[in-house]
Amino acid sequence: MSPAPDERDRIRSAMDRILAGTPEHSNGALTIVALAMEAQVPRNALTQRHLDLKNEFYDQVRARGQMPDSEKRLRKQIVKLKELRAKDAEELAQLRADVQGLVRAVNQLSLENQQLRTELTAPRGQLRVLPTQPRPPAPRGLST
Repeated sequence: MSPAPDERDRIRSAMDRILAGTPEHSNGALTIVALAMEAQVPRNALTQRHLDLKNEFYDQVRARGQMPDSEKRLRKQIVKLKELRAKDAEELAQLRADVQGLVRAVNQLSLENQQLRTELTAPRGQLRVLPTQPRPPAPRGLST
């Protein structure tokens, strides 16, 4: 598909409207998507055909002391990822400490188990059976 002859002019006009805060066809976000909507051109017009205009748009946004919305989103995501990484590092340190404690417990239980097995298999002292006394005969006349 060939570009419209006035495509570059429409993009420049859209840039001016977005940067002035008066968008007509978009939400006015400082993104290429909003710029393409505002210029009523396909997004790939900015990402493939008119890279210079895309870069010019972002340069103008930065020159005004602002940050493109895509960069804001990425910075927020970086902050969240750093927080998650710190939490993961804490959790990993705790898990490593737990593993050491569990290894000690397993070793202690294994030792106790071995001792109990040794006691069970060890020969015991000999039992002597004591002779029993004969039972006296039951009195006569009483039946048992």
